[in-house]
Amino acid sequence: MGSVRWAFRCGSWTPTRSEWLYAARCIQREEKDRIGQFMFAKDAKSAMAGRLLLRRLVCDRMGVPWSEIRLERSPRGKPYLAAPLKVSPDSGAEPWAWSFNLSHQGDYAVLAAERGMQVGVDVMKTTMPGSSSVPEFFRIMTRQFTEYEWSVIQSAGSERQQLGAFYRHWALKESFIKAIGTGLGFNLQRAEFHLSSRPITQDRALRQTKMHLDEEEEEDWIFEESLLDADHHVAVALGPPDKAGAGPAPSTLPPPATFTLLSFSDLIGLASPLTEEDPAYWDSFERKAEAPERQTETQTYK
Repeated sequence: MGSVRWAFRCGSWTPTRSEWLYAARCIQREEKDRIGQFMFAKDAKSAMAGRLLLRRLVCDRMGVPWSEIRLERSPRGKPYLAAPLKVSPDSGAEPWAWSFNLSHQGDYAVLAAERGMQVGVDVMKTTMPGSSSVPEFFRIMTRQFTEYEWSVIQSAGSERQQLGAFYRHWALKESFIKAIGTGLGFNLQRAEFHLSSRPITQDRALRQTKMHLDEEEEEDWIFEESLLDADHHVAVALGPPDKAGAGPAPSTLPPPATFTLLSFSDLIGLASPLTEEDPAYWDSFERKAEAPERQTETQTYK
């Protein structure tokens, strides 16, 4: 059994020229090109961190040499390990038994991985709506939650507490959708979450929240919740594997773990360059604005 929960704080990462160019050398060429097309530095940094997190996972936990890793995307954009399909029997690793998922929003990129189970992860930052009041924002989002969920969100207390409850529910829904790979076609009201009465914190992860799918409680799905900091909720969905009987029963899982915060040195600690250095890649990155003007001005709601 294996379990990985990693986070990288992109918001406080100001890459040097040598860091950015080395990172670009350590990912697949098509991913480098895709990241280079982002208009804003914030998005480019998040995407770069995500690719490095994935490659570190495959190298560190699955025993695949960095230079042999081939990552591709499903038609719905979910990353998967395309090569190698097999590793040396001596390594004791089974890459095909792992499921992994990424999310980046706010100041963080996060990765969750589990052996023998489907996994989805989502991180959400509690921020004030950019161009509307909290009641108006909630009115616009009405169809994304059930009546029961709205009653929980709107009874949470202050506007900040209501927003925190909103983003907590949103992260849970997104983690489930990402685990099953359904995408935009899924009606979010089908999945109703019943939160644990215990508050989530930075120093522990909870596993008490339950999901009702089409009004029936789902016994096979587990949801882990924690805080990366006071403003960032993170949810991990763990479900039965695609092949019946291939995964552990919920009762046999180890206690939930909080996310380990990695440094840039951690991200590239096992890396090896795949391409030659491209000085123009830094010049292009350096010209990017950090984020859209409205996003730059939006402050975390206190």
